[in-house]
Amino acid sequence: MIDYLVQNLWLSWLLVGIICLILEIMNGDFFIMCFAIGGFCASVVAAFSDSIALQVIFFVIFTLLSIFFVRPIALKYLHQGEDHRVSNVEALIGREGRVTDKIEANGYGRVKVDGDSWKAKSANGAEIRQNTDVRILSINSVIITVEPC
Repeated sequence: MIDYLVQNLWLSWLLVGIICLILEIMNGDFFIMCFAIGGFCASVVAAFSDSIALQVIFFVIFTLLSIFFVRPIALKYLHQGEDHRVSNVEALIGREGRVTDKIEANGYGRVKVDGDSWKAKSANGAEIRQNTDVRILSINSVIITVEPC
């Protein structure tokens, strides 16, 4: 099997692209999609050239171009609230949510935003009661900072 894929490198690159595309559909982040685009472009190059170096160069170039140009456009136009999966956590800033588990004073709680639950802390360290509507001010890793609306 490996000998077959080495002899037909375009199939290997196509397989990389398909696997990344499947992961993208499951994840919804548009980041893995960039690797899929790189894999598909490398498979086209591999179909016409046996140069592995050229294939890797095309994979890297098209993956980077996708990260810098395709992903921001996809995030801007495809994630305007119609999709409940938040792929870009920075898109949470300014959005509103509801406290599901009380945020303790100088501690943490949980906030639900568009169906997703996030670990949250209060911006001023004050307690925020359950079912309070809050606005997301910032995000650090996976912890959001909120204030009551």
